Formats: sequence, structure tokens, C-alpha cells
Amino acid sequence: MARIRIKDLRLRTYIGINDDEIRNKQDILINATIFYPACKAVGSNQIEDALNYRSITKAIIDQVESNRFALLERLTQHVLDCVMSFAQVAYAEVEVDKPH
Repeated sequence: MARIRIKDLRLRTYIGINDDEIRNKQDILINATIFYPACKAVGSNQIEDALNYRSITKAIIDQVESNRFALLERLTQHVLDCVMSFAQVAYAEVEVDKPH
């Protein structure tokens, strides 16, 4: 199993329940750890056999920045669902921080 980390992905989204939070985007910080079976990629040394973590990162950005979330828990699950939607991903962990 290979482990790929997406670290310190800083995005802006609507997150929270207070009036100010509902009206204004806030910074969030996302870290994801993704596990996938990399035997084919290791053996072939070909990019098409590897997990395309750039596509995963772009999907996370799109999902986070185009939605609104009341709870960090919901946002975290949304990001995890996005990561797990890629067929090669066997297991993933997601951490979301709201710095301010």
C-alpha cells in the first residue's frame, strides 16, 4: 500500500452557523492521507499506473469552494467522500482545521 499525503491545502468556503460565518467565506486547512495499492505503478514506473493525486486535489477544491457547510463534521465527511470516490483509493483519512 502506498501512502500519499495532501498537506496544508488552504481553501476558502462558507463554514459555520453564525450570521457572519454564513455571509463571509473563511479559511480552512485540509490534510488528507490516501492509501492505494501501488504495485502496478511501482513495477511499471508509468504515470498512468499511479494514483492521480492532482485530480483528487482539484476535486477537493471544487467540492469545498462551491458548497456551504454549517458544521466542520459535514465538511470533513464531504471531503472524505470526494477522495473515496476515486476507484484506486483503498482507504483515506481527512483532517480539516478552521484556523481562525
